[in-house]
Amino acid sequence: MNPIWHDHYPPGIPTDISSELKAYSSLVALLEESCARFVRHNAYLSMGARLTYGELDEASRCFAAWLQSIGVKKGDRIALMMPNLLQYPICLFGAWRAGAVVVNTNPLYTPSELEHQLGDSGAEVIIIAENFAHTLEKALPRTPIKHIVLTGVGDMLGTVKGAITNFAVRRLKKLIPAYSLPGARRFKDVLVSGRHCGYHRVALGHDDLACLQYTGGTTGVAKGAMLSHGNLVANVCQAHAWVRPHVTEGDECIVTALPLYHIFALTANCLTFIKLGASNLLIVNPRDIPTLVKSMANVKFTAITGVNTLFNALLNDPGFQKLDFSRMKLSLGGGMAVQEAVAERWLKLTGTPLTQAYGLTETSPAVTINPLGRRDFTGSIGLPVPSTEISIRNGDEQELGVGEVGEICVRGPQVSRGYWNRPDETEKAFDKDGYLRTGDIGLVDDEGYIYIKDRKKDMILVSGFNVYPNEVESVAAEHPDIVEAAAIGVPDEHSGESVKLYVISRNPALTQQQVIDHCRNKLTRYKCPRVVEFRDDLPRSNVGKILRRELRDDHDGTPKQAG
Repeated sequence: MNPIWHDHYPPGIPTDISSELKAYSSLVALLEESCARFVRHNAYLSMGARLTYGELDEASRCFAAWLQSIGVKKGDRIALMMPNLLQYPICLFGAWRAGAVVVNTNPLYTPSELEHQLGDSGAEVIIIAENFAHTLEKALPRTPIKHIVLTGVGDMLGTVKGAITNFAVRRLKKLIPAYSLPGARRFKDVLVSGRHCGYHRVALGHDDLACLQYTGGTTGVAKGAMLSHGNLVANVCQAHAWVRPHVTEGDECIVTALPLYHIFALTANCLTFIKLGASNLLIVNPRDIPTLVKSMANVKFTAITGVNTLFNALLNDPGFQKLDFSRMKLSLGGGMAVQEAVAERWLKLTGTPLTQAYGLTETSPAVTINPLGRRDFTGSIGLPVPSTEISIRNGDEQELGVGEVGEICVRGPQVSRGYWNRPDETEKAFDKDGYLRTGDIGLVDDEGYIYIKDRKKDMILVSGFNVYPNEVESVAAEHPDIVEAAAIGVPDEHSGESVKLYVISRNPALTQQQVIDHCRNKLTRYKCPRVVEFRDDLPRSNVGKILRRELRDDHDGTPKQAG
């Protein structure tokens, strides 16, 4: 499609980022540049502690040296399983400096989910917050893990505060269930060991893998999107070009409430704002809104990213309404659709528009962003970022014109090369011209703005996280009383969407709560159904396939009594 959006770019934004992309051979080169330029600036803030760029440089080098000392080589996979702690960026950049591939792992995974990801990726090293060590213990025998590094919440908070924090957390068995992982190393001991190990710089280029970023599939089996150093550097350069006219290098502080293991926060916050020499205020538990607001009150924040759910929760908190927004420059919403009512309230309170963006795990993630200076809310997901090609295509892979509705397809330097060890899925993901099929249905208007109309797939979006019906249905079907199940997404005022499960049961006494409890034993909480409706039969096609679209059409939004 002719890039008509270039004519509507805000002043100062280039249409191409090729020259800037060539300036960085890898994410390590980008990191080392920022650490040298902003050595005394704060890179990360957490729970009253800080990590300067100079300290990040030293600690990540020590961690890289330790990894090399235990035999980690270029291309080996390293799993990170922790919330937004100061330890995360140290391990992230340390792994890259050792030439390793980072496998970002959701700390809320169940043992079976963790087992699949570790086994599929082939990760032999994992750094994990001890709050989730009991999950690893259950999965460990069926994984390739050889080295375990345990870290406590307080490990980077200073000698006294850190010790007090770790002691307090460990006393609460609810926060750290009992576990046994013989041979595991402590994070602080690893850093000390790394100081006495020799670090050997690894040659890295754009084609080398940086991350295996796991995402769901229509089969319900999570697969690892292969994101190279070139993919991520490109997306950082694209995002940097977009925000540069609105920020000042070395003088920004972004609130990082979304987890860094999610591709949105990883690129938008952790990487793009590192390039800007900014501070990241790391929020360990974004669901604790009062504590989040208190943390924001203690810093002079200038930016925030999040999903609609988070912005809505903040707006409803009395403490948030009293914060000082005088330095706020940008608010970026992604992961799920921003609701117009939330955007209007946000602008009125903060004086800063809530800018909607769009992306996918497979695109590192940014594909489109609205101009940051626009104060009106149109519902558009924005204009394609520099060096990005968009094509709207029909089912025959023919390109459609302006205003015509079809599948949104993407091509650009930020697009993944495919899925780890899944050539079949990779082939299905790309069309004959090398465009990534997003699975989203939309259109491009005459100014190049893109609008999403529907989703081609049945994927459910809960607070920005993908939930795939087949996975939920497969787990539900394991219950001895369930004959068949079908999952759909239904509107939810808190999370955008939630899971509703339709069940055919052979036991009239089976209850909604029993089904939900069964699912919670196998699935992360956001994937579990919030509502269960029992039926005698389900709508089907002429070959017997359950028609989820008919179930969505039938849903009236009123939970029905189950059991």
